[in-house]
Amino acid sequence: MSPQYLDHPLRLGDQAPNFVLDAISREGKIALDDFRGRRPLLVGLYRGLLCPFCRRHVAAMAQFNPALREKGVDSLAVVNTPVERARLYFRYHPIPGLLAASDPERASHRAFGLPLIEFTEDETDWPRRVGMDLVKTMRVDLPSELPEPMDPATAGDLLSEKDGYEITDADQQVRTPGHMQLVGHFLLDREGVVRWSFTEVEDQGQNMCQALNPEELLAAASQVAD
Repeated sequence: MSPQYLDHPLRLGDQAPNFVLDAISREGKIALDDFRGRRPLLVGLYRGLLCPFCRRHVAAMAQFNPALREKGVDSLAVVNTPVERARLYFRYHPIPGLLAASDPERASHRAFGLPLIEFTEDETDWPRRVGMDLVKTMRVDLPSELPEPMDPATAGDLLSEKDGYEITDADQQVRTPGHMQLVGHFLLDREGVVRWSFTEVEDQGQNMCQALNPEELLAAASQVAD
């Protein structure tokens, strides 16, 4: 892992740093350098599986795999969950064909410039801290699962209750009270250069807990694979 951490997400044209993480979907390690010089790669950097939005976004990423592979693009999902806990989750909630890795220290998130944001009552200095007064004005719209658009906190509670996800000691170990890891997707070309991204950092937090747009992703994948 590169020791240099950024204070902003990687930008278009930036070279992605290497990381080496424990594989979830198979034994051994996964390194970003494994893909360099071979195929473009979509990297999804998520919170732990205790996050109901990230569970859904990881599953959605797996659904994109066939279309991405047709365009010659590989995919890698990284979750902030200890590897044995993550393997147990995917054993009972299998996602076929998804390559996944565990990063409980969030080193890959920091190296890609995704901050750990602090929640406050009413003070916002995006993306270092955000007031709950602002969070309550945001809306997550999941028509198939939520009765109406809701703020991320309320929606997350409802989805967690619906899922019945059991939070274990391993999940608690990666929690940082009063904070939340921001997440993102980065599409890298064959040489590991960022050609497209979608993160929660942009738009002053309006992307928080939002899924990426599949049409935008597939259009970017078509260009990077050319």
